Amino acid sequence: MKEYTLIASFSVILTVLIDRMTGVNLLKRKLFYLFLFVILGFKFLVNGYLTGSGIVMYNKQFFLGVRIGSIPLEDFLFGFSMVCLSVIFWEFFKRRMK
Repeated sequence: MKEYTLIASFSVILTVLIDRMTGVNLLKRKLFYLFLFVILGFKFLVNGYLTGSGIVMYNKQFFLGVRIGSIPLEDFLFGFSMVCLSVIFWEFFKRRMK
């Protein structure tokens, strides 16, 4: 079973649902995608180094085996979820504090 793939996919679905439920609507903002593009550049530098140099290795039984460069696709899914959720919660609680 591809547990890493399932969990990464679930994290993206959950992130989209949380974005809608909180009313933040981060995924509808054009500026967010510019921000995400910048984050993606750093992901290629750092995660690319870690996975390309063998510091971080993955067992093929737990993920699809699809890589962008040396980075497993699932890392991009988790990265997307972590970045989005951080901003969503920041925006949500910032509104509530006003």
